[in-house]
Amino acid sequence: MKLPYWVRGDTNAFFGFGVNVLVNVLTLTGLCIGVIGMDPGDVFGVILPALGIALVLGNMYYTYLARRLAVQENRADVTAMPYGPSVPHMFIVIFVIMLPIYLRTKDPVQAWTAGVAWAFIIGVIVLIGAFVGPYIRRYAPRAALLGTLAGISITFISMNPAGQMWKAAWIALPVLGLLLIGLLTDVRLPFNLPIGLVALLLGSAIGWLGGAMSVPDVTAAAQDIAFAFPHLKAGLLVDGLRDMAPLLATAIPLGVYNFTEAMTNVESAATAGDRYNLRSVLLADGGGAVVGSLLGSPFPPAVYVGHPGWKAAGGRTGYSMATGVVIALLCFFGMFGLLGTIFPTAAIVPILLYIGLLIGAQAFQATPRAHAAAVVAALIPNIASWATGQMDNALAAAGTSATEVGIGALAGAGVVYDGLKTLGSGAILAGLVLGAIVAFIIDKRFWHAAVFSGTGAVLTFIGLIHAEKVQWNADGQVSLGYLLLTVICVLFALTKPAPRVPDAEELALERRHQGGNEFTEAPEGGVPTPRPETSAVS
Repeated sequence: MKLPYWVRGDTNAFFGFGVNVLVNVLTLTGLCIGVIGMDPGDVFGVILPALGIALVLGNMYYTYLARRLAVQENRADVTAMPYGPSVPHMFIVIFVIMLPIYLRTKDPVQAWTAGVAWAFIIGVIVLIGAFVGPYIRRYAPRAALLGTLAGISITFISMNPAGQMWKAAWIALPVLGLLLIGLLTDVRLPFNLPIGLVALLLGSAIGWLGGAMSVPDVTAAAQDIAFAFPHLKAGLLVDGLRDMAPLLATAIPLGVYNFTEAMTNVESAATAGDRYNLRSVLLADGGGAVVGSLLGSPFPPAVYVGHPGWKAAGGRTGYSMATGVVIALLCFFGMFGLLGTIFPTAAIVPILLYIGLLIGAQAFQATPRAHAAAVVAALIPNIASWATGQMDNALAAAGTSATEVGIGALAGAGVVYDGLKTLGSGAILAGLVLGAIVAFIIDKRFWHAAVFSGTGAVLTFIGLIHAEKVQWNADGQVSLGYLLLTVICVLFALTKPAPRVPDAEELALERRHQGGNEFTEAPEGGVPTPRPETSAVS
């Protein structure tokens, strides 16, 4: 089979995904300098080049996996998995790991060493998860996996970009409209122009014409361009690992989160027709975090949410490789400061909202209708986690905290802070457990529901879910609740009820999921269309 390295759809996906990664790298650069007070020389000369190496190696590897899968299955419409700096970890390592150390010591280098050690521990945990995750994926219902992924997408991927968009809606809404027309319909632009590039240029033109951008800012940023290649920073890692115990409290659950998120993203890709080996994906994720930390980066990379979106945009194998190489070059030359002054943020973030829309819809479209409640159940912990994060940030900006204000005072104002904080802690795993319990109860498979409920009790007891840190008896009341739910499920299982019988639509959905790609290959510059035999399945 002749497999091209680049198709027109790769151009769409490259500009969409490349802009996505670009936004994230611009954000973490600003956090390092503006929040931790790091020397820009360390950020542009060490952290970004280290991240660039991890990204280019990871995206090359995922391009290889995609081309290998295409050859194995003799089809040219395989889409590579997207890979970049993990957004949740980006904020967690800054605000949970590095900032408290910086505020206590006033030493940004000490905060940096802790972040590097934390990223290394995350990578090791993900490597271990490569041998555990496949078994979780095998037995967890698809509604639980895709539901918790949709929860991440709706909250952490969509809400902040949506807020940024409406701060400059006159720039963002035309960009969003163009993206939706080009990526969700079969309408093509004249001359088959790539929609991602046209949308970015349109938003930038509106921003510059409307006075949102500044020429002096561009000139000042251009003067800071300098080449820096990554080099080994093992000393930073060793210094950070000397005080490893405090890091484990967040590294263990976040490492588990990493391989759980990768697992749900692999399930999402399989639903779109590309069935990757989960262990191969997890080994790359863990390896990327380890390599990056050895070179001085505290930001673990990971497989991204959004594979079906880039597949629908026509992306195949080339967009991933191109994104890794281009972002790495930008990191090596320290050009992110310049790019931040050229492209308005409001012209960039609509692509993130598009991905959020697509993944949220997929959770319902690719699961049985009977499991819709399970999808919603898996969403809820992620919504709670996002909401409490917003509360904490608002209180911190006011110079206080939930503890200082008082849980009672918050409750009196109608804010159920303590309950939402408990529900949202370890949201990815909590959503997976809750979604699986609901799905199995709907199917009247009570023994399976009991197993997941019992697992929830154990995970809560050791603090991986519904707790602020890993410890024994982290939240005894929630553990007891899961145990009592387990007892109820066992009692109903002993009555030996007949399992729910799938309807014809559900059987067709399962055949589509097991039988291969649900899409035909995208036309040049267009979007894929459902295969005729599956077009009636929503």
